[in-house]
Amino acid sequence: MTDLRCEFDQAAKDIQGLAGRPDNDTLLKLYALYKQGSEGDLKRAQPGFFDFVGTAKHEAWAQLSGVSREEAMRRYVALVHQLLA
Repeated sequence: MTDLRCEFDQAAKDIQGLAGRPDNDTLLKLYALYKQGSEGDLKRAQPGFFDFVGTAKHEAWAQLSGVSREEAMRRYVALVHQLLA
């Protein structure tokens, strides 16, 4: 496993220990960066109209289309470190 992948996995564990809950925009950013870093570009269909949370997650992830998995991992790790500081 690469160093970046280890940092990414550790950041995913570390974020669970966050003292307070981040705001919704930050949560969406964390979700999107995590999904882009772990799965790559979004390939799923958009959720139904009344699934507001699912739609917000879908749109956040879709905005990262074209960002490499490695870059998404770097951004995720940096954001987690910023939140934990």
